[in-house]
Amino acid sequence: MAGRRFMEQALSDWMRGTGPDSDIVISSRIRVARNLSGLPFPLLATNQQSAEVLDHLTAVVDEPDFAAINHFHKFSLAEMNDTEKQVLVEKHLISPSLVNESRNGFVILSDDESISIMINEEDHLRIQCLYPGLQIREAWEQASRIDDVFETHVDYAFDEKRGYLTSCPTNVGTGIRASVMMHLPALVMTQQINRILQAVTQVGLAVRGIYGEGSEAIGNLFQISNQITLGQSETEIIDNLYSVVKQIIEHEKAARELLLSDGRTRLTDRVCRSFGIMKHAAIMDSKEAAQRLSDIRLGSDLNILNHIHSSELNELLVMTQPGFLQHIYNKSLSTDERDVYRARLIRETLSKSKSKS
Repeated sequence: MAGRRFMEQALSDWMRGTGPDSDIVISSRIRVARNLSGLPFPLLATNQQSAEVLDHLTAVVDEPDFAAINHFHKFSLAEMNDTEKQVLVEKHLISPSLVNESRNGFVILSDDESISIMINEEDHLRIQCLYPGLQIREAWEQASRIDDVFETHVDYAFDEKRGYLTSCPTNVGTGIRASVMMHLPALVMTQQINRILQAVTQVGLAVRGIYGEGSEAIGNLFQISNQITLGQSETEIIDNLYSVVKQIIEHEKAARELLLSDGRTRLTDRVCRSFGIMKHAAIMDSKEAAQRLSDIRLGSDLNILNHIHSSELNELLVMTQPGFLQHIYNKSLSTDERDVYRARLIRETLSKSKSKS
């Protein structure tokens, strides 16, 4: 595969923990869904038709106004092996749908991995922008800029009443999904999370796990996103999400203060136990790893642990996934073998950890 660094480097820029409110908001994402006018949507397209879509859209990437946005690399999924594709899914650079359901699937990645453009996924075109911390408006500005360039060169499927037409009816209208990935351990520990998430769904937002729809919320990581794309403008969708996320941040901060004031010793014990287990365990499954990493992240954010960076924990979250483990050790691993190699990788990484400045 060309551009090996997309595979070798687990840490994308959005994982570095440098954005606003990054102690609670891991990342902000905008995804824009578009289809070309006059061609069947991907689920009904023939190989020839999906190849035509690919030709139209990749030609746009070669235009000067597109090159001005960033430096991009193009990859055909047909040229990747299963492990390579799984690694890109685990890094959130492509979707499982692009891997499992696409015909003539293709991805275009920016140098810093903040931009991922998928072709022939559920829709002809999926533009994704990922930023660290709470930068949902900034991510939208970038996605909108890319969308505008495409729209000057190709005709989108658009209806005056319904807006942009998409394969899934839930995306019709603006065609955008705005989401933030939040780390909410204190709300979970203080048993407030269900009440908060119920309130979130009542204002038209969805709550999912780390890999989006259908995935489990492990490691106290929750993805909050809009459900409505029709009848609201892009600005209204983003402002609503931003407002709700800011409220969740305040609730999480209050819960963390409560844990520190009412149970600091117990919290410290939990954090240190998780760190000790991670540093010495011989076997570690992915679910336990995610939970232990959550404890350690909380300890780092609250200065209970002063010798580990959030970026190291973000990197471990990716590196301990099945695809990346197999890529690192360059061999196919059974579930039991992955648990052994995961523990080994965690031990080695934590032993090299340097003190925070």
